[in-house]
Amino acid sequence: MWSVSGMSLSVRQAACVRIQRGMCVCPAGTVAGLGVEGVTPARGGPAGRGGGRGLRRFEEIPHTGSSGWLNLVKFWREDRFKLLHKHMERTFNTLGPIYRERLGTQSTVNILLPSDISELFRSEGLHPRRMTLQPWATHRETRQHSKGVFLKNGAEWRADRLLLNREAMMAPAVRRFLPLLDEVARDFCRQLATRVEKEGGKEERGYSLTIDPSPDLFRFALEASCHVLYGERIGLFSTSPSQESQKFIFAVERMLATTPPLLYLPPRLLWRLGAPLWTQHATAWDIIFSHAEKRIQRGVQRLRSTQAAGGGSGGAEGEFTGILGQLMDKGQLSLELIRANITELMAGGVDTTAVPLQFALYELGRNPAVQEQVRGQVKAAWARGGGDAHKALQGAPLLKGLVKETLRLYPVGITVQRYPVRDIIIQNYHIPAGTCVQACLYPLGRSRDVFQDPERFDPGRWGTQESGEGAGGGGGFRSLAFGFGARQCVGRRIAENEMQLLLMHVSEGGMEV
Repeated sequence: MWSVSGMSLSVRQAACVRIQRGMCVCPAGTVAGLGVEGVTPARGGPAGRGGGRGLRRFEEIPHTGSSGWLNLVKFWREDRFKLLHKHMERTFNTLGPIYRERLGTQSTVNILLPSDISELFRSEGLHPRRMTLQPWATHRETRQHSKGVFLKNGAEWRADRLLLNREAMMAPAVRRFLPLLDEVARDFCRQLATRVEKEGGKEERGYSLTIDPSPDLFRFALEASCHVLYGERIGLFSTSPSQESQKFIFAVERMLATTPPLLYLPPRLLWRLGAPLWTQHATAWDIIFSHAEKRIQRGVQRLRSTQAAGGGSGGAEGEFTGILGQLMDKGQLSLELIRANITELMAGGVDTTAVPLQFALYELGRNPAVQEQVRGQVKAAWARGGGDAHKALQGAPLLKGLVKETLRLYPVGITVQRYPVRDIIIQNYHIPAGTCVQACLYPLGRSRDVFQDPERFDPGRWGTQESGEGAGGGGGFRSLAFGFGARQCVGRRIAENEMQLLLMHVSEGGMEV
């Protein structure tokens, strides 16, 4: 339970359990399904890529079945798309630390040990490629929208990505948008405290209230993302938030829910046939684009008015007008490309923070000792920082560990993929260049070969113990919720700080879960 000055808030466990069913895909990474034809259980050992045996052919990698279409039919029949992460975990337990899989139009090699993941990333090249979300790409093409960096590859991707990094990833950019995220987090916690006092029951220690946090956290995530992207609030904390924004949140959920089954089918054929699944997916994206376009147009008009008054897109001196304003002010991306990337960031900034926050609250409620440890460190850091959010975050490393530990156990996107630019050897198997290889994050995060006591929720494990845990090797390749390297999630710094700030203010304010 969370308490604010003697108040307490109980987060319903059912809310978190319900969300787990839908955590299999997000813009940070795609997922692959699990075939069910006869398996070939040639287990490899967890100790390394070689295992002391001669180099083995690609075809010898254990697999889940040779017929991708038969696997897909069985997959649909057994409704396995809802629990892809659990199917992956069971398959690793059966076949060992590497296996091949064919499902519909997709063919992948799945791995989970950090040492193997390290080998994969060493061969990603200057322009890392990951699995294209073809349903998303087909939507852009059929609607004649430009593609953002998430759907691009090659030199074009790199040029656009370097420009976006300056406004969303670099340290000066974080310092610019951190106060905006902090403002939203403070407002959310104040509103929550007021709600507990008004609606909660009186108890010996104050007031208590049991709620499903999902709707509130989704509104928080959208409000915070929009404040950073557009430099203005959209009013989701009012007593009557706009139906337009609620419709946007529902559209994001629908888009993510319809993505996994469409990954393994030819989307252009479904588009031509007007298949119901494709129609649902495309309609959801249309709503997302419509909502984003209205916000972007308002931002563009506001910024052009400022320019006309002689202030430049950056507004008054020292004023941050959002990533949209920064990109327009630099003038290095066309307005059409700015629209494409802002829309992707907006669509990817809701589930990817709201869902982990629910699990963080859930785990803190289940682990009161951890909750007290986090609260103590946050209060001390807050006092030392004199109420400065940036200084307080730097002084409370358990907040970062709390987010990493939550994403270890409950990753929103459960795979990270690369197409190696050269032939590589993993678990003593030859893997040709150009093969889609994906690191499976849910089995990785719960593997006893990688983490000591993996079921235990311990944010402190990401401190001094981080480099020495488990037998999986691979150094830092244990936490990949936001991807890795040049192709990691472009909204990573926004999401990390958004989550840490909310958890900091919940703890600093004395809330008890």
